[in-house]
Amino acid sequence: MISFYVEVIVFLLGLCIGSFLNVCIYRLPLSKPIPKPSRSVCPDCGSIIRFYDNIPVVSYLLLKRRCRHCGFIIPFRYPLVEISGGLFALLILKQFGLSLYSFVYFVFIAVLIVVTFIDLDHRIIPDVITLPGIPIFFGLAFLLPESDWVNSVLGILVGGGSLLTVAWVYALLTGKEGMGGGDIKLLAMAGALVGWKGVLFTIFVSSAAGALIGIILMLRTRKGLKLAVPFGPFIALGAVVYVFFGPVLINWYFNLL
Repeated sequence: MISFYVEVIVFLLGLCIGSFLNVCIYRLPLSKPIPKPSRSVCPDCGSIIRFYDNIPVVSYLLLKRRCRHCGFIIPFRYPLVEISGGLFALLILKQFGLSLYSFVYFVFIAVLIVVTFIDLDHRIIPDVITLPGIPIFFGLAFLLPESDWVNSVLGILVGGGSLLTVAWVYALLTGKEGMGGGDIKLLAMAGALVGWKGVLFTIFVSSAAGALIGIILMLRTRKGLKLAVPFGPFIALGAVVYVFFGPVLINWYFNLL
């Protein structure tokens, strides 16, 4: 039984890591180094952000979501990412306990959070995340129960190969690019950790969620098929759902059959 104090500590650590994820989300698309020696600055006026104005969530509330110097409105994304880090750290702790499994899954979800918000902001998934992520999560997969190199390799091939096939067929039929290379590499990265079953589950959930949201947005914006919706966040959603519920849902489905 994990004590309440451990849960609080893990949640607070997750908030702090969430703050670091915000740095990654902001700097990676701009090709800025992450371990930058200079201190954080306001993206609008360039003023240095003091440590007491950089406390996760708390500073956002105390500053009433504005920069202390110029009044620039701080996007809600910043506390959202921080809270996401804290909540996922806590949820992983409750489901997997204090274990290597928890560490691996939290690193995986943290990377997916970064990918999600970069794709939403810039419509790109940086190779600097996915290409190193494939061998890294391939290695980390061996720390998980019932994992083996065959499962991980099949996950990479099925993940990358399935979307590559979809992209090739779509381009052949329409003469246009329909699936970005970043999505292909992202699903291959996810497959390295969750294996081929996890990839198939992720594809199903992400496609269903993407289709539903896409239809809703098309109806609201009236742009029809011209509306471009980034698919990376849906891949991330499917992978996260698999981490928490995938094996249970898959077993339940096959038991019904």
